[in-house]
Amino acid sequence: MQKLLEWKDRQVIKVITGVRRSGKSVVMKDFCRELSKTASREQISFLNFEMLENEDLLEYHALYKFLKDKLLPDRMNYILLDEIQLVEKFEKVIDSLFVLPNVDIYITGSNANLLSGEIATLLSGRYVELHVLPFSFREFKAGYKKRFPDSNLDSASLYTRFITYGGFPYLHNIYGMDSIVRDYIGGLYATIVLKDIQQRKKISDTVLLEKIVKFTLVHAGNLISPKKICDSFISGGRKTAPLTVENCLNALCESFLFYKLNRYDIKGKETLKTLEKYYAVDMGLRFFMLGARGGDEGHILENLVFLELKRRGYELYVGKADDMEIDFIAKRDGTEMYVQVALSVRDEVTLQRELRPLLSVRNNFKKILITLDNAPLTYHDGIKQLYAIDFFEGAEL
Repeated sequence: MQKLLEWKDRQVIKVITGVRRSGKSVVMKDFCRELSKTASREQISFLNFEMLENEDLLEYHALYKFLKDKLLPDRMNYILLDEIQLVEKFEKVIDSLFVLPNVDIYITGSNANLLSGEIATLLSGRYVELHVLPFSFREFKAGYKKRFPDSNLDSASLYTRFITYGGFPYLHNIYGMDSIVRDYIGGLYATIVLKDIQQRKKISDTVLLEKIVKFTLVHAGNLISPKKICDSFISGGRKTAPLTVENCLNALCESFLFYKLNRYDIKGKETLKTLEKYYAVDMGLRFFMLGARGGDEGHILENLVFLELKRRGYELYVGKADDMEIDFIAKRDGTEMYVQVALSVRDEVTLQRELRPLLSVRNNFKKILITLDNAPLTYHDGIKQLYAIDFFEGAEL
């Protein structure tokens, strides 16, 4: 909401993206209410194209005429279009309205038809993308406490619930109903993977696509490549090609089900072309697909740290320091910091292993070690060790 307010009345199209059911439409409705505090009802046009009442406006000429006729010549006009991809050639409508001096445009679309990579082409680069993620741990905790006000669960216990349920906003209505939660996530998964991705990319091999989803979830936080996945499948008796795997991975990222992170050579100051990491958009999906797997706690923690850093607006890379790896290089506002994630560093050998890559980088940028060890704030040769739960609850790095 704060970002939308910052961009209000500026000559740029606001495009709200994110995985299905992450709350884009709700954000749009809330923003309408915010606008109504300073603008009249006549200045605001909000249309959701999934609603039957707007079916006549799915033809782009009809939509343009409807919106153009509503414009007030002497005041700013706010146009909010939800699920705009359902309008064929919608970009013609947006482009035509955008050139007018008193029009402020906001759009959302499902990931099946309105993906960030295509927006630049359709809208000629005259847009800003505002990305919506499922609930953070802090938001999950607030929702859980609202549903169960008498609950005495501490943050560590709620963290366990969080990595099981995940953060899709609707779930706060059904916390505690495990079978219903599972059905909801299953339906969401089917919509994204089986409907959006398969129909859009014309991927007929459902079994292969699901195997790639599971492989990527299992190896979240590990360096992988299409060839590595392909080789793993072939060794298990499943023939495929690296290009096929790459196309499936691209489709999963375009739907915002996963995010790809490239490697960056700190000393060479260049982005590397080979091997990357993939992180899931939500842990509820991971639990639905894989169940409770022992030994995955470290990968889950790293995935959640990635999402929290992304939520805070950092541009992220995997760091390469000589032959060592730093989990995240986080860049923002012209500066950067280095973040290492470990489940526990109570063992001295593990602690030194996790510190070594950070210590090898000789500069004055922040260096952070995030763990699930509930210990007082500690520094190791200038490296800050932070309790992950504190970080997820809003602590600054």
